[in-house]
Amino acid sequence: MKTTDESGAVDYVTQVITEPEQIEAGAWNTLLQAQPMGGACGPFMRHEYLAALHASGSAIPSTGWHPRWLTLWRDEALCAAAPLYAKDHSYGEYVFDWAWAQAHEAHGLAYYPKGLVAVPFTPVPGPRLLARDATARHALQVELLAQAERVGWSSLHVLFNADTDREALIGAAWLERHTVQFHWHNACPTPHGPRPFRHFDDFLANLTQDKRKKIRQERRKVMDAGIRFDVRRGHEITASDWDFFYRCYARTYWEHGNPPYLKPAFFHAMADSLAGWWLMFIARDRAGQPIACSLVALSDTSARPQAAYGRYWGALQRVDCLHFETCYYQPLQWCIEHGVTRFEGGAQGEHKMARALLPTVTHSAHWLAHPVFADAVDRFLQREGDGMARYLAHLKNRSPLRAPG
Repeated sequence: MKTTDESGAVDYVTQVITEPEQIEAGAWNTLLQAQPMGGACGPFMRHEYLAALHASGSAIPSTGWHPRWLTLWRDEALCAAAPLYAKDHSYGEYVFDWAWAQAHEAHGLAYYPKGLVAVPFTPVPGPRLLARDATARHALQVELLAQAERVGWSSLHVLFNADTDREALIGAAWLERHTVQFHWHNACPTPHGPRPFRHFDDFLANLTQDKRKKIRQERRKVMDAGIRFDVRRGHEITASDWDFFYRCYARTYWEHGNPPYLKPAFFHAMADSLAGWWLMFIARDRAGQPIACSLVALSDTSARPQAAYGRYWGALQRVDCLHFETCYYQPLQWCIEHGVTRFEGGAQGEHKMARALLPTVTHSAHWLAHPVFADAVDRFLQREGDGMARYLAHLKNRSPLRAPG
């Protein structure tokens, strides 16, 4: 199948990939590296990560994820690619469209299957439309729409996209949606501009008195309980550490009445092929027994990564404030000590503001096949956007940061 560039000339050969091994990992990762910040956006869009989701049985057709990776080629060279899936449901996405599905069904129209460009179960912003240049990226989004129309999907969604994706997706066919996450920045304001925090107390000094006091109280409770932490990165994380982490991770899901999205084999693959991108915090009790764990992804494998991403956690025992210590304070302390500039706390969680993770707008793009529903969703997103602006203003007034001066 062929597609065209902006000039209308036939330029690319289109191939739909249904099995990750059908595409060479080096070609995919080289294209990722070519994106702005592509070498420092975490492991999530790397071929190894996406392939592990499939090979482990986590994101496969039987769980509602049908790979339809879209690739554009020229002279046997990969020029553009997107992790496209046909979806039977809206679980594991973190940009919620359940109401859109219900509206379709109420009018006798099928919403599923739909098309989704995203990293399964991973609400971390980053490049989604991998391309050599703007021309190839434009051709990729044109072919995405053509694929959606060809197979008869109700809709197509590109989630947590980067600025280069947004530029390619601006147009009458695409509707933009904004959501909020909470991110921490390693930036202490000074009269001469921001500087990195020198240590954790330096960070606390930048907060209002009540927030500073609360964090110290929470940390003291964990310390008084006799909890200590092992911090391990990359190949320092042993096989038994990964096994213990999975027990914690799975327990968190089961406590909420749901099976875990990710299978043990997925994390085994992370240990084998992407170990350098992971950081683990293991909480131990007075007897030295592990009781809780959090897993943090890193933007890159350098000694001083640019960003860290809070991903998963779980505990086998209940200790007051252990969640905050394991998921926020230990990672933030590590970020300060290693010069990491940003910590992303993941989807939702307004409580994160009390830990100085501030609201950050994330973006997604949506196309709906039915013109009446497209118009209705467009009006909904305009109202939602107005509400989002008010919500952000409300959050700004609740800032945990100490006023300058």
